[in-house]
Amino acid sequence: MGIAIKRKGMLLIISGPSGAGKGTLCKMLLERDPSFVFSCSVTTREPREGETEGVDYRFIDEAEFQRMIDCDELLEYATVHGHSYGTPRREIDEALARQKNILLDIDSQGAMSVMDKTKDYVSVFVIAPSFEELRKRLEKRNAERPEEIKRRLNNAYGEIRRIDMYQYVVVNDDVDRAFQELQCIVNAEKLRTVRFLPTIEED
Repeated sequence: MGIAIKRKGMLLIISGPSGAGKGTLCKMLLERDPSFVFSCSVTTREPREGETEGVDYRFIDEAEFQRMIDCDELLEYATVHGHSYGTPRREIDEALARQKNILLDIDSQGAMSVMDKTKDYVSVFVIAPSFEELRKRLEKRNAERPEEIKRRLNNAYGEIRRIDMYQYVVVNDDVDRAFQELQCIVNAEKLRTVRFLPTIEED
């Protein structure tokens, strides 16, 4: 007799307010865990400095975004900070079918929509240690106008009110420690019997 190992792909949802550092943690996870692939969202906003088409986002116009909605090509979509964002459905279905783990870096509004439509997921909410620290991080970007920073901070209040909808929380007061916590969550979830299925085979 032998043991056959079967694995089911994991859908990992990571959310958090702008400036919490979820993008950095997602990048670290993708660099260090080859079992994960990134779900590249579509957005109607302009690329920020350093962002790459097809890697960070797919940048499209409003007409193409509406076409994707009309053709039911988006698992979820939302308007955040005045711009539209969405998660293409096909890439997720294909990755999970290949037994890959897929990472969704999305806002809390989109996360709620995915959680409503999907039963098997892992959800993590990333927060900064304080609103003052969140403000400092947004100001350091040098890409946001004062009114934009104020709007993002106001939105953060609403996002944090949804924190109890997530399975896990990571406080990002130190990026290395926060990543260790995220990695612990991921490693434990990989071993849950809904995804890790060792079975005994007859010789």
